[in-house]
Amino acid sequence: MKVKQCVILIFVTLVIFSCSHKEEKSKWTASDIRTYYKAAPENVQTRWSSAENPNAEKGQGGKTNKGAKGDAFRMIGPGDSSIIFDQKGAGIITKIWSACSFGWTHENRRKVVINMYWDESEKPAVSVPFTDFFGIGHGLMRPFENEFFAMPEGRSFNCFSPMPYQTAARIEIVNETDKFLMFYNKVDFVKLTELDDDVLYFHAFWNRDTATTKGVDYEILPKVEGRGRYMGTNIGVIGSEVYRGTWFGEGEVKIYLDGDSEYPTLVGTGTEDYIGTGWGQGEYVNRFQGSLVSDRQNDIYAFYRYHLIDPVYFHNDCRVTIQQIGNSVRNKIREMNENGADITPVWSYVEKDGYDAAKRYLDMENPPAVESDEFPDNVSTNFYRSDDVSATAYFYLDRPSNDLPPLPSLDVRLKNLKRKVYDKLAEKW
Repeated sequence: MKVKQCVILIFVTLVIFSCSHKEEKSKWTASDIRTYYKAAPENVQTRWSSAENPNAEKGQGGKTNKGAKGDAFRMIGPGDSSIIFDQKGAGIITKIWSACSFGWTHENRRKVVINMYWDESEKPAVSVPFTDFFGIGHGLMRPFENEFFAMPEGRSFNCFSPMPYQTAARIEIVNETDKFLMFYNKVDFVKLTELDDDVLYFHAFWNRDTATTKGVDYEILPKVEGRGRYMGTNIGVIGSEVYRGTWFGEGEVKIYLDGDSEYPTLVGTGTEDYIGTGWGQGEYVNRFQGSLVSDRQNDIYAFYRYHLIDPVYFHNDCRVTIQQIGNSVRNKIREMNENGADITPVWSYVEKDGYDAAKRYLDMENPPAVESDEFPDNVSTNFYRSDDVSATAYFYLDRPSNDLPPLPSLDVRLKNLKRKVYDKLAEKW
């Protein structure tokens, strides 16, 4: 009898394990996308949404011209919007590709906006100027490829960031130009029956401060509440003309986590250090970090940093800033002050032998005067600046919408871009 009971118990245990194992395998997460040798469960279906099959229906692609190419794009009129992706149920967007013609000038690119909505939320999780969303600032386009984004020849847009949703997803393109847009796109995704409960939603936030306040850190990501992961940023800087010929990038990135107030948990050592280089920055492209525009003559920069293999997790809240600090030598600073720049040093150093390599001034209540004889003409000095800074911050959050401010107006998005960026780079690009 005991043997029989034991056999029955083992059988029941195996059945329960088998059922639970099947239940576990029925769910599918974004991590499975890159496990290439595993077959997908029966409830996972690959789909593409494009103008040739906007609803991504099975067996319904390419019907508009009897199987020939017939509906490769959609026209979006001035002031109109177009829903390029609209799905119900659970899924994961795996890639977004797009290209555009007609009216696609530098001046118009920040007038086109991409919005993304998850799970029937009324507020978008993503609301960003189109080009800025795809990895480069100032409404510019350059050939590059990194882990998240690519512009293979500087004329198309690719995003590879996984975007899960539980019950619905919608992507909208808003055309705020006065031109018709010939808009091409394809959204690749997988349809699922359900996702794990701990799957996070993709978010992106854009803002611009055309004249940052001296001594006040620029907010890449204002405080966002919830549980999530900060994925990184692309930043655009237009240096103020009063500092022309000096280095803008001494500011340290600070990441405030889970209740940090006055001081952050994570802090770097400088702007170019944050994006993996040192002693200034040229132009380069890496998988997780890069500098796509580095025009020191005109003080125009666009760079990025993504935290994929060095995750930045938060459990309650997260805020990301970057100091507005530049560097030059004393005689140049004196010249700028004479022209009304009103510069006060943050700290300085004089090269010496041995361990006494730096002389720092940290007393900001009584900072030393630049005119002081303590400063030789060639001393390297950091100082607070006021520049034009914009950024797109990317993060995942445990909720489909956030409480961050809405996308700024066209006036803020476009102010001085033609004069300070597009006209300056016309000969180069």
